[in-house]
Amino acid sequence: MSVAESWSRVMRLLREHAPADHADLPGPATEQMLAAAEERMGISLHGDLRTWLLQNNLDLPEEDVDDEVACCGFDGFPDEGSFFLGIRAMEGLYANRSTSCGFDPSDQPDHPFWRNEWIPFLSDQDGWTGKFIDVRDGRVGRWFVGEPTVTGEYESMAQYFDSVAEMLTRIAEGRSPVCRCTDGRLVWS
Repeated sequence: MSVAESWSRVMRLLREHAPADHADLPGPATEQMLAAAEERMGISLHGDLRTWLLQNNLDLPEEDVDDEVACCGFDGFPDEGSFFLGIRAMEGLYANRSTSCGFDPSDQPDHPFWRNEWIPFLSDQDGWTGKFIDVRDGRVGRWFVGEPTVTGEYESMAQYFDSVAEMLTRIAEGRSPVCRCTDGRLVWS
């Protein structure tokens, strides 16, 4: 399944079971927005990331951005503690994580906590934990500050979005111990 198909499945499930949450999500990014972000970051977006952003750019409206937190996003999706990043949030977190030598720490090129080829697409508000796509091969990994970074947690964004769709299916069927759908929204306990 392609990233567009996997994300469409996620959106279909969200629209069906949490329509109020779905209605809050903004529309797609434009090619011009993506080109400008690539230029500012100094790196090309992976094709899967580009395809996903052209379906939904999940940046909050300017008036809802909280300058007191490292990252902003739509609360409660895909889980209680993290959220998908839009282009502005990706750029900000990427700028915060990237280094002049290309990886951090500089003395561990084979086992870094961060590489400049990794673009974050999901984070908590503090930017301490999240998921990234490796622009070299499209694999999805995760970081948690203070712990080793996991590369290749998912083979692709499509595979990761399939896992999100499975989670939404469990929630819709009442098989999730930590989330339910109430009044058109995902409610986490």
